[in-house]
Amino acid sequence: MLTDLTIKNVAIIDSLQISFKQGLTVLTGETGAGKSIIIDAVGLIMGNRASSDLIRSGEEEAIVEALFDISTLPEIKRQLSEAGFDAVDELLVKRSLSRNGKNRIFINGSMATLALLVDIAPRLINIYGQHDSQTLLKPENHLRLLDAFSGCGELRQKFTALFSRLAAVQEQLAGLDHAEREAERRLDLLSYQSEEIATAALKPGEEARLEEQHTLLASAGKLGSGSGEAFDRLYGGDGALLGQLKRISGSITELATIDHALSETAASLEGAYLQLEDAAITLRDYASRIESDPAALQQIDDRLDQIGRLKKKYAPTVEEILAYKAGIDFELEQLHGREQSRHTLEVERDHLTEELKLAGCTLTTARIQAAKKLKHALEGEAHQLAMKGAIIEPTLEALAEPRASGFEKVEFLFSPNPGEIPRPLGRIASGGELSRLMLAIKQVLPDSDVPTLVFDEVDTGIGGATSELVGRKLKNVAARQQVLCITHLPQVAVYADQQLRVEKLISDGRTTTHIRELDQDERTREVARMLAGSTVTDSALKHAAEMLAATT
Repeated sequence: MLTDLTIKNVAIIDSLQISFKQGLTVLTGETGAGKSIIIDAVGLIMGNRASSDLIRSGEEEAIVEALFDISTLPEIKRQLSEAGFDAVDELLVKRSLSRNGKNRIFINGSMATLALLVDIAPRLINIYGQHDSQTLLKPENHLRLLDAFSGCGELRQKFTALFSRLAAVQEQLAGLDHAEREAERRLDLLSYQSEEIATAALKPGEEARLEEQHTLLASAGKLGSGSGEAFDRLYGGDGALLGQLKRISGSITELATIDHALSETAASLEGAYLQLEDAAITLRDYASRIESDPAALQQIDDRLDQIGRLKKKYAPTVEEILAYKAGIDFELEQLHGREQSRHTLEVERDHLTEELKLAGCTLTTARIQAAKKLKHALEGEAHQLAMKGAIIEPTLEALAEPRASGFEKVEFLFSPNPGEIPRPLGRIASGGELSRLMLAIKQVLPDSDVPTLVFDEVDTGIGGATSELVGRKLKNVAARQQVLCITHLPQVAVYADQQLRVEKLISDGRTTTHIRELDQDERTREVARMLAGSTVTDSALKHAAEMLAATT
């Protein structure tokens, strides 16, 4: 609810501070005192267009501040928190207008955007007057009012959930359609790559083994000739090393029979001879096995070239190429499965479409039935509020394409007089009629998530018993929501829980507006003034006191 309003340098208002209470607050005062300026100031807090014309003459800046209690509005607190503002139980909105055009908005002391204010403010306060009936002048709100009256909230929630799921499925299908050509190109590429790697039949560690074999085959001549030559020098040719060593060993062995000190040396020479003999035999056998095989060498060269080409295309090693193939094979599986995915999505889309159609028809039927009842209820209220013969027609128009809210849009058409064709509210209803229509709606649809309602011009063109009825209905609304009302009718003012008098004073040649809360005696005199005019008689005072007593 709105707890405090501060206005500085707005039109004829110099400085004004107002504290509001729960229930019904009425603002009274003579014509031209500045009551409408206060409504304009509230409009600024709601994000209405700002004009430098509102700045008080001789001043450079105008300021409006409003303090709201949002302790029972968790969604507002959540939105403020997400936007980076302090989400406490009080919300302070400040708007400053400057003649140089530097207009600013502050929320809880921090700079804010007009977009954020325009989003939040209508959920805090609504104004119902000539140009401010946001709820009634916007047809998108009419559907919400009809659904609230019909009690089909669950039906609408079900429809919205189905609509959202269907939209998501359709978006997925559209994504598949959009990606189809790219998917085909990708499928061809990956299929070729997978087949190329598979055909190569690579094995981990293969390249190292091939390189080793390549080295051996490429060096076959050198290995054969070298090992054969070594055998000949050791054993096979004239003057071979083993023959010489055999003679030396025999000679030393003979000497060792004379001098045992040479026995160990003789044994070493014998051992060396045997080892060299083994080496010679090994070299002979090795040389006999070495054969030049150009065909095998060419095969290995070809295989290594194939591996080299694959390494250039896919990965630095055979192991990484195989890992790459595993990855593209998985992607190929996914791509091949897209047709199944499409089929699954198409089945779900068709199922959801049928469900949505059934849910939409049920919702439409409920709305048609509710529209008839709402028409009767609203017209009954309107006729009581000095709009005899008025027609209020909640019309349903089928949409070309469904929306999240259903298959139709709803708009309230209005005709103030019998015989006139009902037309959209914004084109035909006056400010007073709009205010009284909203008051009628509040009788039929008492629940609202907007904590503060401002009624301006609600008493325009009415009097007598009707004005008393308006007062009672405002009091009824104020039992659930905070209501602020500008009125010139004493029959309305007497139902107030709080009465504020707006006065225009002239001091030092300047006109200023003041406001003050009236106590019981002051209320009696103010109501008497409203009854009798500028000359308040004892009879008027007595009548005023009786009227106030009758409403307590």
